[in-house]
Amino acid sequence: MTLEHDVRLQIQAEMRAVFPVVEGRLHRFYAMQEYHLGWRNEDLTPAEADPGKLIRPQLVLLACAAAGGDPQQALPLAAGIQLLHDFSLIHDDIEDDSALRRGRRTLWNIWGLAHGINAGDAMFVLAHLAIHRLAEAGLPAERVLAILRRFDEVILRICEGQYLDLSFEGDLSITPEDYLAMIGGKTAALIAGAAELGARAAGAPDTTVAALADFGRALGLGFQIEDDILGIWGAPEQTGKPFAADLYRRKVSLPVVHALTHSPDRARLVELYRQPALDDAAVAEVLAILDAVGSRAYCAAIANDHHQAAFAALEVVQPPTATAAAARDRLRALTQSLIGRQY
Repeated sequence: MTLEHDVRLQIQAEMRAVFPVVEGRLHRFYAMQEYHLGWRNEDLTPAEADPGKLIRPQLVLLACAAAGGDPQQALPLAAGIQLLHDFSLIHDDIEDDSALRRGRRTLWNIWGLAHGINAGDAMFVLAHLAIHRLAEAGLPAERVLAILRRFDEVILRICEGQYLDLSFEGDLSITPEDYLAMIGGKTAALIAGAAELGARAAGAPDTTVAALADFGRALGLGFQIEDDILGIWGAPEQTGKPFAADLYRRKVSLPVVHALTHSPDRARLVELYRQPALDDAAVAEVLAILDAVGSRAYCAAIANDHHQAAFAALEVVQPPTATAAAARDRLRALTQSLIGRQY
């Protein structure tokens, strides 16, 4: 078993610890949430699913260690960050009318909108309950309170980003700058928060906290742009989504925004995106427009710029021990592994 796999098992064990033990009528309520987390099959029997990368909670632990803290004490925070992320995905699937995630039916698609909303709300609360366990892990009460406050500020930033994302639907006049501001909240805020809060759990000085927040923000921007590339050109067998899924949904992601602001065929692209639905021929035409103007290469270059900014921010971090320096090296390695990812 690799060290990374062992850490992921610890994170999941901490996530499971905040789920209440219930019987009877409420069992199904929590089982639906466990389905979303990959712990159960669609018939709610236990599942042996790969937990995935768990990038955000791993960032918490690595940032804590790089700042000189004990990552074991930060496990409740890592669990809270992942539960918050999964809460947001439950609601995103509803708001995006998504029937599939990671190749499985979404929670709301199986049990309906009302149960989907309620299950997401419950996971939001479980995320907070996980962070309250930091006190049991030995963190001072005032530090836990500060982390909780910052955690809620991050959530508000995510909601702002989601509002912008929803408001941009059908808006074909947005610029790349508008789009980057939106993903700065919707995606980058949580990744930045994971790294920042990990440093706060360690009791790190303000300069280290700020540097790790900058690192996370740059990493998050690069991550989302890579996701935009995969949403159009990703291989279905690796992404778990249909090829060009974002185009069939007429999603205005960064490649489309770039084409809208640079392509000589902008008028045709607008005409296609104004259609109520895109068939295979229309999607092929949109792909041709994106390819002709170099939208994929543009997005890859912007993602790389943000990854390089993440590396630069890590250079500001001054690890106090050899163990902390090793954790910073693992943050570098994690960043490198995300460049040009295929899923």
